Amino acid sequence: MNENETVYDYFNRPLRDLRISVTDKCNFRCTYCMPAEIFGPDYPFLKRNELLSYEEIERLSTIFIQSLGVQKIRITGGEPLMRKDVATLISRISKINGIDDIAMTTNGVLLPKYAKELKEAGLKRVSISLDSLDDHLFGSINGRGVPVSAVLDGIDAAAAVGLKIKINMVVKRGMNEHEIIPMAKYFREKGHILRFIEFMDVGNSNQWNLKDVFSKKEIIETIHHVMPIEPIEPNYPGEVATRYRYIGTDEEIGVISSVSDAFCSSCNRARLSANGTLYTCLFASKGHDLREIIRSTHSDQELADAITEIWNKRKDKYSIDRSKNKTERKKIEMSHIGG
Repeated sequence: MNENETVYDYFNRPLRDLRISVTDKCNFRCTYCMPAEIFGPDYPFLKRNELLSYEEIERLSTIFIQSLGVQKIRITGGEPLMRKDVATLISRISKINGIDDIAMTTNGVLLPKYAKELKEAGLKRVSISLDSLDDHLFGSINGRGVPVSAVLDGIDAAAAVGLKIKINMVVKRGMNEHEIIPMAKYFREKGHILRFIEFMDVGNSNQWNLKDVFSKKEIIETIHHVMPIEPIEPNYPGEVATRYRYIGTDEEIGVISSVSDAFCSSCNRARLSANGTLYTCLFASKGHDLREIIRSTHSDQELADAITEIWNKRKDKYSIDRSKNKTERKKIEMSHIGG
């Protein structure tokens, strides 16, 4: 990758990481993302012709990687494994010259069925969401009564085929902060990195309130009191999670703290929704329609130029500005752009 192929935004942040949502549908109804009372049986999910095709996603991915400097792609949703033949897309993207890493975020319950073909297609890593080891609590959080064992089976399936694994736990005050230690102990023993995520004000459906945020400081103090930890250096510039290790070991955890300890200054991620809208911030109110461009007669160079112009003008730093901005604004839903 030549240095002159990297694009930078207004604050000189490079574009390195592209999150691609392949569907807005999910088989869970997690209270902090897609609450069932809003995302019910009559919810107007995207129609097939509104979704980007795999050919269109491959074309855009190639442009992002070979013309704009993207090094990592993460497939998200909704639940990405609900999109038919998603391994086919993984295979196409993994063959693009210049890609360093391809990962997926999933709730894990379909991994026993698909882990092997995903690995064979070129997927390297999975981030699997699990917010509790208690069946009753987890079933309540996921809104479908899905047992913890369904996710643990998915984790085991991913591990069995050699996929690298991280576990994501959203922590919300009054919901599951008491599960921090059981989760930390369990996944330390299993040898999987656990990442705690502060409850975020993504979208408009999850009834977010700052009082519900169990902060990074509180998470770290909770763990340190039982299993002493110390901070360690990030793996690379712009890494989302702050890393810690259990003292005297190489076993680590991470905390994603977009509320109490914002990392906007190093954010290098763009997000492509399932319907082809490009968002330059997880908390964006609006995006940029690439589907219309890609379905017209525009060349790859014209597409690259359009994306470059969008990124060059990017000034997003929502999490830093959150405390200053007292007015409510409509934001894109998490299920639409995959986090």
